Amino acid sequence: MRSHALTLILPLVVADRLAPRGEFVSYHGYKVVNIDTHGDSSLLEKISSLHTVDLSHETGDHIDLAVAPDDIAAFEALGLSHSVVHDDLGADLALEGDLTPYSGKDDACRAGLPSTDWFNSYHPYEDHLNFTRDLHQAFPDNSKLFTIGKSFEGRDISGIHLWGADGPGSKPAVYWHATTHAREWIATMTVEYIAYQLISGYLKEDSEASWLLDSYDFHIIPVVNPDGFIYSQTTDRMWRKNRQPPNGNLTCIGTDLNRNWPHLWDTPGGASTDPCAQNFRGLAPGDTPEMRAIVAHADTVVAAHPSGVALFIDWHSFSQLILLPYGGNCSASVEGLDAQMALANETAAAIAAVHGTVYIPGPVCGFFGAASGGSMDYAFDIMGAELAWAMELRPTNTAGGGFVLPADQIVPTGEENWAGMKYLLKAM
Repeated sequence: MRSHALTLILPLVVADRLAPRGEFVSYHGYKVVNIDTHGDSSLLEKISSLHTVDLSHETGDHIDLAVAPDDIAAFEALGLSHSVVHDDLGADLALEGDLTPYSGKDDACRAGLPSTDWFNSYHPYEDHLNFTRDLHQAFPDNSKLFTIGKSFEGRDISGIHLWGADGPGSKPAVYWHATTHAREWIATMTVEYIAYQLISGYLKEDSEASWLLDSYDFHIIPVVNPDGFIYSQTTDRMWRKNRQPPNGNLTCIGTDLNRNWPHLWDTPGGASTDPCAQNFRGLAPGDTPEMRAIVAHADTVVAAHPSGVALFIDWHSFSQLILLPYGGNCSASVEGLDAQMALANETAAAIAAVHGTVYIPGPVCGFFGAASGGSMDYAFDIMGAELAWAMELRPTNTAGGGFVLPADQIVPTGEENWAGMKYLLKAM
């Protein structure tokens, strides 16, 4: 049984990781460890005097800490049961490679699609907007760019709507968004990869892509959290939250947008009330500008599709999981859980068939304990989505994995999840 107290005590005993505003955060020499607390919050008191950075992926009995180089020996002397995720986080982050400018459209492609070189590296935020624009320009009669609102710092939150025969709104909706958590760059690259495959396949009259776009409307938001995403690229690679100071608090900035959805928001132990915590839920349900924009857009999508929302997916990394509701109510089981689990297992098999990558399905509570104010619960209960899942992409939470995914894994991650989505959407 996980301890609800862990969610609340962790920010109090782990050193504040915020550098002065705008100062680059270096993780050179930091050792990342995964500690199994067994629900015992007293273990955390042993590390309270050390300089550590809370990088916990989710709540639960396991916590991820980056230990400063000067305190590694002192940490190891404590004798806590742990596994090593990164011997040197800074060195491993360098494996991601530099952000690469967008090379533009592929001159050899008659349809004017972006070059597939896009998927060989990570990119600055503005280039993601340009990439999506070029997807639309290659598919102008069957796509539309949209903006759902503004982030806290005033950036547009943008997406692309794709459809096939019979025009927009005539088929059930598929609603995908990614990079709610700023540091999860692979999520954006993956939904862009799938969008590219849908469009390029339809233009080539590929039977699978054509069937998918003729059967569903796709609403795709590649970056839900643009402020945090840019901050993770320019200042702190491990940044998770948005960039909104709660009540003007400039010491602990940001809200976890996936704890801020206005449904099942205040589950005990499901999120933190401490603004310094990685999973700070906000001061009230849906009180971030990003969440207000997402909820309003979700309502619009539901209203525009008389056939309903067939599939909602919130794309994240990491751990290689297929997550099902609920997170905000661990005493409840989602309707049709057995059928959903069967479908999730079959989707995992389709993913594994490509590169052998193993994804494990199951309800959120079974992996992490309570996680309140989450997207899936809202999508299932309020939007009425037939399926409301989250994909936790590569890598695994093991040595050499964790928070780093080198750029050479972008394409394999996209390939296997394209296969998984093709199977899922045909099997639903």
